[in-house]
Order: sequence, then C-alpha cells, then structure tokens
Amino acid sequence: MFDVTFLLRLYASRRARQLSAVQPETTQAGVLQALIAQARDTQFGRDHGFSEIRTVADFQTAVPLRDYDAFWDAYWQPHFPRLTDCTWPGAIPYFAVSSGTTKGVTKFLPLTHAMHRANVRAATDVLVHHIRNRPATRLLGGRSFMLGGSTRLVEQAPNVYSGDLSGIAAKEMPWWARLRYFPPRALEQIEDWEDKIDRMARASLNQDIRSISGTPSWLLLYFEKLFAVSGQKSQRICDVYPDLEMLVHGGVNFEPYRARFDDLLEGGHTETREVYPASEGFFAIADRGPGEGLRLILDNGLFYEFVPVDELDADRPARRWIADVEIGTNYALIISNNAGFWSYLVGDTVRFV
Repeated sequence: MFDVTFLLRLYASRRARQLSAVQPETTQAGVLQALIAQARDTQFGRDHGFSEIRTVADFQTAVPLRDYDAFWDAYWQPHFPRLTDCTWPGAIPYFAVSSGTTKGVTKFLPLTHAMHRANVRAATDVLVHHIRNRPATRLLGGRSFMLGGSTRLVEQAPNVYSGDLSGIAAKEMPWWARLRYFPPRALEQIEDWEDKIDRMARASLNQDIRSISGTPSWLLLYFEKLFAVSGQKSQRICDVYPDLEMLVHGGVNFEPYRARFDDLLEGGHTETREVYPASEGFFAIADRGPGEGLRLILDNGLFYEFVPVDELDADRPARRWIADVEIGTNYALIISNNAGFWSYLVGDTVRFV
C-alpha cells in the first residue's frame, strides 16, 4: 500500500500552528456566537430569544440547563423521526442510539452532517498529536482498524437513519478513506459479537495494521481472539501486527486496564492515545503522554459549560465556562453543539489540571 503519511505531515504542521494559536476564551465565545447565529430561526432559537443574545452571560440567562429527557419531551419526541428546524436548522439525517435514559432503554440523539464533519476533524487531530510525538511515523502506510459495534442502521423514515455512532460514521465515510480502513463493510455489519471478532481477527492477519481503536474492554476481548486464531503464544501484539504504531482508547477509565495493555504492547513500538468521544460530540484528546490528561477541543463546533458537581441539585447552580473554570474542581460537563443540543447535561465529570 502506497504510504501517504507525507500528506498527513503537511496537514499536521498547519493544524499544530492553529492549536498553538488558540485563545481559549476568545475561541469559545466565537464558537457560541456561530452556533447561535445558525440556529436563530429554529423553534428552540425563537423560544429562547437567540436573536437578542450577544454574550455568554446572555446565553446562560436565556437557556436553562436540560438533560435528555427534557429535550426529548419538549422538542424531539413530538416530531420524531422527522426533526426539521426544531433545535438545529434543516432536517436531522441521523440519530445516534444510546442508553441510560430514565424513561426507557434507548436514547435517540440527533446527529447532523455538520456534527459528523466536526467528529472527523477531531479524529484527524488524534493523528496530528501522534505525528507531533512521532515525527518519523509511517501511520498511513497501512490500515487503520476501528473496533466498533454493528454498523447496521435502521431507516426510521426516508433518508432518516438511527444506529450506533460507528455505523453512522461508516455510512458517511468517503471512498478514499475506506481504502485505508479495516474492517470491510461485510464484517462491520455482523451483529453477533463472537462471530464478528473471530472473522475480523482472521481477516486482519493478511493486513498491514498500523493503528487500532476501541474501548479497552472490547480491545482485550478482540486480542484474546486474535492470539487464538493466529496461533501466537507470546501474547504480544507486535508478534501479530509488527507495524502497529498507535492504539486509541476511550469510553472508560483506562487505569484498571493499563497494566494489561503494557504487557500486550511489550516489545513493540505502539503508543497509546486516549480520546473522549461521545454520541453528543468529540470532546478531548490526549496531546501528551499516557496518563497526562486530555486536551479539550475548543475550536470545533462545541461550546462547553461546567457546573460544580456539588451544585447540580441547586436551584441556580453556578455555570462556568472556559474563561472562569477553576483548577482541581470536579465539574459536570454541559455542551451546546451543531446538532441542536443546548446547555445539555452530558452526565460526565471533568477536572482541570
């Protein structure tokens, strides 16, 4: 496979300059204003006086905090699955399916083309941080392996689909990206997990895998299967994927898994890089070494607010933003984005260090 990492180097050089020039307060204020301008004429924008909002303080006064159930009841459920100009302009083409709502087992989270493009840019930032850490990388000389759930989507209405976030990403993936992607569509769509990882492991033995990504627990199950089908007794990933450069993980705390992955990666030259993606957006990426924290993505269509965890149940909790957060405080993460989430309680906790 022809190595096109030189193209990544060119992009990474420009993107690294952009990241170095980011002014957090100015950047986030600009992101919020751009989001408000786009959604001004939606039902949500009219209900909350977006045309009159000029500052972050104006926005926080006009838009209360909401969780999924509040958005679902007031704005999404009455029109589901055809959401047009409800909380974001135009028609919503996708719903990422998640779980955890108090009213049922499934959440349908709007996902727009703009949000998908933002997710792709964030994923590319993962490569940017990798190349800054490893200038001699040849990452794009082989394939990138994404270990996810089934990519089968449900057509809720004509041109409106729901499913796993990985399935939506697969449907939107351009042909040129799929040339360097693994697994192929037929394996992606398998719903039985045991069958899926068995067939992916066997197919991957003939591929030049340079990066792999997934949740730690899924990756461990996959590697067990990989060693079984490959016949390798060493339990070292480098003996199966000798040119693996990067293992991307996220979704859960990595600390309980770190020692096991250190053993699996022994003898190779694979670096681990943590990410913080969610159905509501791609929030942060590790830009330094393992365990040194993640860098919040400030310039990619997401506006962040932070509520001290111990104030979540207060009638009027303090609402911080990037300009006035405090180091060492545990905050509940609140986001507004380009899919129609506004001061939305994600449910995760973050701390600035």
